[in-house]
This record gives sequence, structure tokens and C-alpha cells, in this order.
Amino acid sequence: MSKNQNTFIKKQKAELKKRKQKEKLEKKLDRKSQPKDGSLDNMIVYVDEFGNFSDTPPEPPIVKKANSTQTNQNRVKTNQNFRNHE
Repeated sequence: MSKNQNTFIKKQKAELKKRKQKEKLEKKLDRKSQPKDGSLDNMIVYVDEFGNFSDTPPEPPIVKKANSTQTNQNRVKTNQNFRNHE
């Protein structure tokens, strides 16, 4: 009687092994059939000032141009203040 059980268990193990191999092969074929798009543009993620992720690049900051005469006057004033404190 033990001989019959041994052959039955061996058959079950063999069937299980074949089934697993078949499933593994199907998964492998599914992975191969899916398109691969590993370009750098698709992998880039941008982070905004709040720490949120987005696919679009952030808007460039608006730079205000100051009047050059005003900046020169401010420099002269700060130099004069510095000299007065010495």
C-alpha cells in the first residue's frame, strides 16, 4: 500500500512542478510582450516648493530688474554708513 501512495505523491509533485513552470513561462512571455519605455524623459520627476511630485517642470521664477541708478545709490549709502561706524 505504501508503494501506491509514493507513486501518487510523486505524480502530484510532478504535476505541480509542471504547472508552476507553465505559469512562470506565461509570466515571462507577458513581461516580454509589454512595451519597454525606459527613456530618461519618462523617469524624471519634478519637485515643487511644497515638496509635491509632478511630471511637468516648474514655471521659471519671474526676475524683477531693478533700476541701475537706484542700486548704485544704495551702494553709496551703505558705504557711507559703514565709514561712519568705523
